[in-house]
Amino acid sequence: MDYLSDLNPQQRAAASHYTGPLLVLAGAGSGKTRVLIHRIAHLISHYKVDPRSILAVTFTNKAAQEMRDRAARLLGLAGVDVWVSTFHSLCVRILRAECEYVSRTSSFAIFDTTDQVTAIKQCLRELEMDERNMNPSAVLGTISNAKNQLIDAKRYADQAVDYWQKQVAKVFASYEKKLSVNNAFDFDDLIAETVRLFRDEPAVLEKYQDRFRFIMIDEYQDTNHAQYLLVNLLAKKYRNICVVGDDDQSIYHWRGADIRNILEFERDYPDAKVIKLEQNYRSTKSILECANAVVSRNERRKPKRLWTDRESGPPVCWYRAFDEKDEARFTISTIEDLIISEKRNYRDFAILYRTNAQSRTFEEELLNRGIPYQIIGGLRFYQRKEIKDILAYLRVIDNPHDSISLLRIVNTPKRGIGATTVERLSEYARMRGISVYAAMQEERVHTVLGRRASSAVAAFNELLEELITHAADATPSEIVKNVLDKTGYIRELAREGDSVEAESRIQNLQELISVTRNFERGRESSSLSDFLQEVALLSDIDALEDDNNGVTLMTLHSAKGLEFPVVFMVGMDEGVFPLARSIFESGEVEEERRLCYVGITRARDRLFLVSADFRMLYGSASANPPSRFIGELPAELVQQVGRAAPGGFADTSSAAAKVSRSSSTGLDTDADGQSGKSQRLDLSAGSKVRHAKFGVGTVVSVSESAGDRIVTIAFPNLGIKKLLESYASLELVK
Repeated sequence: MDYLSDLNPQQRAAASHYTGPLLVLAGAGSGKTRVLIHRIAHLISHYKVDPRSILAVTFTNKAAQEMRDRAARLLGLAGVDVWVSTFHSLCVRILRAECEYVSRTSSFAIFDTTDQVTAIKQCLRELEMDERNMNPSAVLGTISNAKNQLIDAKRYADQAVDYWQKQVAKVFASYEKKLSVNNAFDFDDLIAETVRLFRDEPAVLEKYQDRFRFIMIDEYQDTNHAQYLLVNLLAKKYRNICVVGDDDQSIYHWRGADIRNILEFERDYPDAKVIKLEQNYRSTKSILECANAVVSRNERRKPKRLWTDRESGPPVCWYRAFDEKDEARFTISTIEDLIISEKRNYRDFAILYRTNAQSRTFEEELLNRGIPYQIIGGLRFYQRKEIKDILAYLRVIDNPHDSISLLRIVNTPKRGIGATTVERLSEYARMRGISVYAAMQEERVHTVLGRRASSAVAAFNELLEELITHAADATPSEIVKNVLDKTGYIRELAREGDSVEAESRIQNLQELISVTRNFERGRESSSLSDFLQEVALLSDIDALEDDNNGVTLMTLHSAKGLEFPVVFMVGMDEGVFPLARSIFESGEVEEERRLCYVGITRARDRLFLVSADFRMLYGSASANPPSRFIGELPAELVQQVGRAAPGGFADTSSAAAKVSRSSSTGLDTDADGQSGKSQRLDLSAGSKVRHAKFGVGTVVSVSESAGDRIVTIAFPNLGIKKLLESYASLELVK
């Protein structure tokens, strides 16, 4: 059977390659998995290669299973014999088979994150180190980074220079002993120990080199240092290595991926054949030209340009929202319109954002309109642990006799109230027929708990009384901030150091402050009870979680490898995307630009970009210009849409010029009826003002922002609007 007949010329050249190193630069949507599978089939059918001598490695179990299934469908039993695996499962099989060389039995355990943290805590106790100073998760993260660089405990100790590193070195050594005693490896060990095995035991290495004479690595741009060394050791003898990837989709530097591995492949293999897959089978010409325009600005990349036989399709649309609520309203309204006008299903739509904290306004809008949705790579905002924890505090403040919420927070953050104490306290309350809160007020409970536990419970009770007293005359947002401060919840997370998970959780907590502030705007009643009732109505609607016909919400990172007919890239503001912390480092901006490229190339038929002039995010308000990435798009391919335009569309002669102007002035909001500088007025809460577009409204608040003032105004039938005074052209109404 000719397995090459259905491939395009470049795909055919890659799939028919026999021996020697091969680099396949596969652009988004260019059929790289198809090339890998057909190359395997061609090696077996045409060159009579033993299927058992072929190794195909990818990153996820899902991707590996897809490759196995496709190989089996294409080749039958021969496809089953090909070794298709993730990096980690490959190494587990090797380490179990060669256990005599790695000081473990073949039944060694693999510690997951929970096991690792528990082991680190044990080490800290044994070393008499305080967890408040040496956060277990932060220590574990540091050790993990060292292992991924193939730095063992001894070498780490030799290189330690500051107090933190020297303390971690002690824990590292103790942790390694504990792993050995437990006959266990952790997740990072699996690759590091396999590399060490190959380096220390040449005969073992040669055994696997002879076994895997043809090696194919998918998503090569995502490999870290340890994976890079593993691959090159295995391929060193026969050099029949094929790596497939796209440097323009290298977006995981923050978890150790090294883009140099793919960019410098030809340095490692000077005789490598290089084939570019540039024909895209996914997107329209307009979408691809926008993707090319953005990513081509990066300096660290292999030059290539995606193209397609598809028609140009509709222009890329850019909507400039007032704020994050307007952003969500436009996005969901457009989805509803396209459902009708283009006869689409909810599953056709994806909403992509930079951070999980941005999902909240979209979730609320979808819930309010009864539209099914699912979140990939994250939890619903109100179901995330840290949000549920703080909401539990709020419920106890509002109703101290809510024992379920109280027991959730009794030792969160940790305050020395263990499981035994909780059990005794709960049993006492049950026997007395009272709430746990009421039980804590009784003197007799302390005889049941013992001195140390009694002291911890008394301290917790004192904290609750302080929180309840403060809440008596405070707004919901003030209550949330006080809870976060008095409980030390954020400080506890901050001790985890540079943990991505901890940073994400802190951002979600700051976003909760945004939620409460938005709730308070323009309401006659904004009590804590009212807020909790509104949240309960939203968070209780979870029956749609598993609905297959729902709008998909996910981060841009989670979207890699997926595609959708219609994509909304939201939060396209400077400082949000690209992230504020990245704009001062060229390498970081390039990675953010690659992430933008990934987002754009997820779209098949329609692409919408949405920015907001004002945004409440992470607990603070900001007024940002549109993302620089919008300014990098070809003006002729971008159509600005908005309410100010006839028929819902506004022509824009130059998207780039608009962004450039906004970057210099701070804001440019022609589409929203704001233009031209205006003088500073004598404004205060209660002032009546007239706006050219929105009419007469009442000032809710005035706040300073970067030499300007943000004026929050309530307009009848339009709701709350936040405007920069210098561009709003407001008039006082006497």
